[in-house]
Amino acid sequence: MEHIVTVQDAVTAFAPWMEPTEAELDVIEQEAPLVAAELDLLDAQIITLDRIPNELDARRVRRAHRKVLAVRTELANKAAVTETGGAA
Repeated sequence: MEHIVTVQDAVTAFAPWMEPTEAELDVIEQEAPLVAAELDLLDAQIITLDRIPNELDARRVRRAHRKVLAVRTELANKAAVTETGGAA
């Protein structure tokens, strides 16, 4: 006969010590604009899946793609400034 027991990890998966740290929350907050831009790009791409893309759809995808690239560049520049200790 096998005993049925609860899995301790599943029961304590949301214990307070498993919450994100302040540093992790700061990183998430810094990357939030990138996530939003990528969602906009994904939305634009999804719209083009169920129909033949017209010029307006193509513009929307290009605009969203440029926004993603701009936000990525901004985050990379912030990271470079942080690593070097500031601008020269």
